[in-house]
Amino acid sequence: MPESPEIAYFTMEIALEDAIPTFSGGLGVLAGDYLRSAADGALPLVAVTLLYRGGYFRQEVDEAGEQTETPVEWEPGELLEALEETVTVEVDGRPVTLGAWRYDLQGITGAVVPVYFLDADREENDSKARQLTDRLYSGDKAHRLRQEVLLGLGGVELLRRLGHAPGKYHMNEGHSALLVLRLLEEEEAAAVRERCVFTTHTPVPAGHDRFELPLVRQVLGEERTGQLRALGCLETGELNMTELGIAGSGYVNAVSRRHGEVTAEMFPGVEVTSVTNGVHVGTWAGPSFALLYDRHLSGWRERNELLRYASCIPIVEIEQAHREEKQRLLDQVVDRSGRHLDASALTIGVARRATPYKRTTLILSDTERLVSMAKETGPIQIIFAGKAHPDDRGGKELLEEIVGESARLAGELQVVFLEDYDLRLASLLVAGCDIWLNTPEKPNEASGTSGMKAAVNGVPSLSVLDGWWIEGCLDGLTGWAIGSLDEGDDAESLYDRLERRVLPSFYGSPNGLGELRRAAISINGSFFNTERMAREYARFAYGLAPGQPSLRQP
Repeated sequence: MPESPEIAYFTMEIALEDAIPTFSGGLGVLAGDYLRSAADGALPLVAVTLLYRGGYFRQEVDEAGEQTETPVEWEPGELLEALEETVTVEVDGRPVTLGAWRYDLQGITGAVVPVYFLDADREENDSKARQLTDRLYSGDKAHRLRQEVLLGLGGVELLRRLGHAPGKYHMNEGHSALLVLRLLEEEEAAAVRERCVFTTHTPVPAGHDRFELPLVRQVLGEERTGQLRALGCLETGELNMTELGIAGSGYVNAVSRRHGEVTAEMFPGVEVTSVTNGVHVGTWAGPSFALLYDRHLSGWRERNELLRYASCIPIVEIEQAHREEKQRLLDQVVDRSGRHLDASALTIGVARRATPYKRTTLILSDTERLVSMAKETGPIQIIFAGKAHPDDRGGKELLEEIVGESARLAGELQVVFLEDYDLRLASLLVAGCDIWLNTPEKPNEASGTSGMKAAVNGVPSLSVLDGWWIEGCLDGLTGWAIGSLDEGDDAESLYDRLERRVLPSFYGSPNGLGELRRAAISINGSFFNTERMAREYARFAYGLAPGQPSLRQP
């Protein structure tokens, strides 16, 4: 193992708080949760990302469901510490100067994980270069590759300038894989692979960043293009960032067991393991559940596995905590939309990035049947949220469909869309809904973490068997499976489960969903968390022995 126990964690986006809009969704939220648990566990991590002065975007959705995007206005100096150090990276054959900002994530015992943000918006740069860190996931292929040069190559230089000497480099997705080239300038390929860890979150080929050879030559130059060719990463005439990350790493992992199987099929001959994602329990437990756990499960923030003993918490207390969380959500619905929902009605949450493969509107595929169920058994309320990428026409059409159905079904079925999905709204939704619904096309859900957040709050999932839910679903105990592992009619299965299992459980049992709530917490909440995830990375990816090492103190 390298002398230094320090691990450098590189990621294109990190969700730290809503006021720092340097994230778009699941990848960034996962990174933030993981780093919080690293700080909680005193793991020797330091994180590197980019600073986006325009954020991802602020979403507005009009009465027709049409989404418009505007930059997020924020002032980094009010939230981050400006550092004096700068680094220079060559892009398109020209030097680009990068400044840096720091944010300290402090864990529950006082240990700190520093997060560094690289910033190209400096007076030394021309207007084109200053825009390189303007927005997250914006611009064309050339803009994306230039950003990835800054992250991978600039990030390594910044850490060294600041006195860090990582023994391991952990690439969270392929966006930062160019750091491998920088390391290869000083060490043999075998030594670099020993130092690098690569995590992929993408189960479909189209989701991996690819750049054509002429663009690679233009942005990186002939020398680094030659390095890529020597690694065998340009044999198809394009650079695949996932293939580069894999080629430079001795440890490659997927983010669920099923995703590990899919990844191994995509990259034959590559040894792929899996570390199933998790969530930061202390962050995502709603206020009422946090108090409940404080009363019954002392130490749960430090030892998430103690949620296993939620099986001993009286159901009446779990139901009371849920009612309080649900009311907080419904109050927010009024604030954001003016819509007044019924606290006694079954409320289903559907919130994620709006894109066709997520099939956000599957539950609306037969609204006549939904209305019939509601009339026969009890009212149904569905709360939607999520942003579509500005260039994703299919995702925007999903939003238009939701808003259109909301108006059409008024008086028969409550369908609400809440715009500008953020961390605060997510925390209210995962704690306040009665059921968490997830219906992606298989096998496109690498892991998924929203259902894990719901489980921490005693909200059972109704989900397609993909990603984490294959591992977390005990049908009828922690929630319900939609369909099977094989192909089938997921819409029909969804409606059948609602009609035969979910609605009768909610309206027909004295304890409602109490037993499922308790099982979701004790079985899923106690395992699908970033504390467990961080331990697995520490042992298997980083080679750290239990208890080693202590981390910097504030």
